[in-house]
Amino acid sequence: MRIGIDARFYGSVGKGLGRYTQKLIENLERIDNRNSYFIFLRKENWNEYRPRNKNFNKVLADVPWYSLKEQIFMPRILKKYQLDLVHFPHFNIPLFYKGKFVITIHDLILFHFPTKRASTLSRFFYFVKLLGYRLVIRKAVKKSRAIITVSKYTKEDIIENFKIDPDKIIITYEAVDILTQGAADSRERILGKYGIIKPYLLYVGNAYPHKNLERLLLAFKEVLKKHSHLYLVMVGGEDYFYARLKKFVRENKIDGVIFAGYVAEEHLPTVYREAVLYVFPSLYEGFGLPPLEAMARNIPVASSSSSCLPEVLGDAVYYFDPEGISEIAGAIEEVAVNNELRRKLIQAGQARVRRYSWRKLAEKTLKVYESH
Repeated sequence: MRIGIDARFYGSVGKGLGRYTQKLIENLERIDNRNSYFIFLRKENWNEYRPRNKNFNKVLADVPWYSLKEQIFMPRILKKYQLDLVHFPHFNIPLFYKGKFVITIHDLILFHFPTKRASTLSRFFYFVKLLGYRLVIRKAVKKSRAIITVSKYTKEDIIENFKIDPDKIIITYEAVDILTQGAADSRERILGKYGIIKPYLLYVGNAYPHKNLERLLLAFKEVLKKHSHLYLVMVGGEDYFYARLKKFVRENKIDGVIFAGYVAEEHLPTVYREAVLYVFPSLYEGFGLPPLEAMARNIPVASSSSSCLPEVLGDAVYYFDPEGISEIAGAIEEVAVNNELRRKLIQAGQARVRRYSWRKLAEKTLKVYESH
């Protein structure tokens, strides 16, 4: 087969989608020597991908995501390579592409959180974008030969929203890398670089509204009444949503919050390892990689009990109701001070992360390609 993968999200430019696309391609290279692959990249990530399998070919498709150009030019580029099948690792398919394709749907966040609060766009342009999203994803679901998704929860969510045959949806769980020790710098130097003070609770990720960080901050304010020595470190690149969160901290006079900003990949293992616990208060996830990444670094996790998280995390975390500020505060306090509980969570977390494998994801995805 001649298989195309839309890898314009590949690597760091695509964040979570980028990691999924990268790990899928890397592991397909290891297991498939039969089929020919055409990996479509943008200029930004062209040099990030270096094929290690002679059957994998790079193709420049410097077309922006979610754009009119994507709808016009991507079908032409794809048609040129006479592909038997294309994999779009996100819902943003070119509507006029006539060939066979499969898609990955990671979540339906915009179906559940379709509010202006989740966007920096003006109200008019936001709702135009939302209508476009709904049109494209409905077409993608209807026209695709198969739908790959990352949890049972998301599969059921897709079935409920689109009323399609469950057999059309295949689950391929994502995974987490067991990380190296990281940078050789001293722990004190790394933490000092980002203004981090011990002992601290940790959150790593974006600050989108569904991440529920305002409630986490209010819960932390409650925790400080009894444990004033603690800090809350929030790691994430500076953007509109983090700026808004900083304003929330000022307006609510919440002490002890450290916005560390972007932390370099080689420094993340140390930032994780030195934390008291990792807190994940999200209201909705399609899979939930961040708490698994914390487990891989031997940190106890307190997590929301929403959406797919109990399915993915099992009994390896301490759960709380993400809409209850006092319950979030209680969970933080319990894990922070109970050493026996912390030990059990760390042990369970190590076992949990070993259940997931990027190679298994690639093997199941290859079966989807070859059967459609």
